[in-house]
Amino acid sequence: MSRNHRGRILGEPVTRSLPAPAGGVQLETFVPWTLVKRGSKKQVITPLDAPQEFAIEARREKRVRDATQDTPLLRALGLAHYWQRLLDEQRFASVAEIAEAEGIDVSRAYRLLRLTLLAPTVIERLIASSGAVLEQVMRRSVPRTWDTETFFQRDKL
Repeated sequence: MSRNHRGRILGEPVTRSLPAPAGGVQLETFVPWTLVKRGSKKQVITPLDAPQEFAIEARREKRVRDATQDTPLLRALGLAHYWQRLLDEQRFASVAEIAEAEGIDVSRAYRLLRLTLLAPTVIERLIASSGAVLEQVMRRSVPRTWDTETFFQRDKL
């Protein structure tokens, strides 16, 4: 990772010195920040305006986040939304082209892309549940409405 990009991902303070013009004053700046995950959303917290308990909470949540790994379901959700964005931006004309570029079967790509049709509340419950398995979710039919209860009524995921 280049020196210019350090801190963007890790949330560490970055110090950059500007070249001094003709022996003038050298300016040094840094902006420390912490990215805190709150549910399925992220929030930037800066120590300048945050009380001490927020910094402690941010460190604790970072340790928990580092300890957990992405599940296949989370990766599939991210991939499906990425493919949908590629289709929306017309970088690919069809799902068949995406499947060919990814080297997977077209039917598998279509099934993964159906994950983008799930309601946001369903996705949040899937993220929160520890027992949700990708194949169980993909075998279910996508409800016609965004009613959370109809998706989870048969058996718990």
